[in-house]
Order: sequence, then C-alpha cells, then structure tokens
Amino acid sequence: MGIAERRTKQKAEMKQAVLNAALSLFIDEGYESISIRKIAERIEYSPSTIYLYFKDKDEILFNLHDLGFEALYKHQLEVQSVPDPLERMMAHGRAYLKFAIEHQEYYDIMFIVRSPSKFIEKYNHWDSGDRAFGLLTKNVRECIDAGYFKGQNSESVAFLLWSVVHGIASLIIRKRLILPVSDSSISVLVEESMKVFRSLIR
Repeated sequence: MGIAERRTKQKAEMKQAVLNAALSLFIDEGYESISIRKIAERIEYSPSTIYLYFKDKDEILFNLHDLGFEALYKHQLEVQSVPDPLERMMAHGRAYLKFAIEHQEYYDIMFIVRSPSKFIEKYNHWDSGDRAFGLLTKNVRECIDAGYFKGQNSESVAFLLWSVVHGIASLIIRKRLILPVSDSSISVLVEESMKVFRSLIR
C-alpha cells in the first residue's frame, strides 16, 4: 500500500471512529450529551483532531443520518423484486417499518433529531433522502400505471404513504401507543394496519 492509499485509509478509519463514538454517546446519553469534547474523550484524541475531519457536531450527526439512509435504502431494494406493483409498495412499507424498529437509534437521528436538517438547509442538498423517497415515488408511479390511485400525483401519494408509515414507526419508537403491548403484539398490530391500508387502496 502506497503513502497516499495509507493516508486515505487512516482518514476513513478516523472518521468512522468519530461517528461510532457519536452514535454510542447518542444511545447512552441522548442527543444533548453529544459534544466534540465528549467524542474526543471516547476515542482518546484531542478535540482539535476532530475538527480536522468534521466542521462541527451538526456535520457529524448529518453523516450518521446518511449512514442510516444508506441502510434504509438497502432495505428498500430488498423488496423491489416483488412483481405486482401494489404488493411491492406494501412490502416497501413493511421494509421501512422493519428498518425503523430494528435501527431505532439511526431512525431518531434521521427523522426526529433536528440537527441534520440544519446541515441540509445550510448546504441545500439531501442526496440520501432524495434517493430513498425517489424509490418510493417510483413504486407509486408504477401503481398508478397499473390503475391504482387514479388521477393522483405520484409524489403526493408517496408523501402520504411515507407520512403513514413514519407515524406508525414514531409511535412505536417513542412508546406512544395507547396501550402497552409486547413486541409480538406490535408486529401483529403493524401487519393488521398494513392490511387495512391495503384494503382502502383502489
């Protein structure tokens, strides 16, 4: 390995160490606990070293947010082989909920914590989010081509569907369900809700 390759590898490893420490802090102590100083303490480097790789805390959280969207996108891709467009869209929703429930710490950073949105607004790009939403919109467009959602705009329908599954995910993650339920009951509740939603689509 040459010098340039070694430096690139070391830089990538250092950035990943910072992200791992930030995620660990988020899980252990919550968003408010994350600071450059605390991250530096976890990886046993000086705070000034962190600034060589990230501008500030918002950029660190934005990068964690991006990693979450990469994982979500992979979940979305897993259902794209379902041949029927409507069943594929429903599978898409289930994949989204599965990701949210299994990766709650990432979901919080992606959709609940406000810090990443500050970075998005400042630099005016959200490639990972656009790609995930674009795949959902594509699924909806194919449903429209198959005769569903007649007269509707694909992006409006996709936004509605996203809002529905996001609401379900948020209620589960934030433990806002009206009645205490077990994990097995949650899975049943989710599946029954998806069936009801499926029955309303014409």
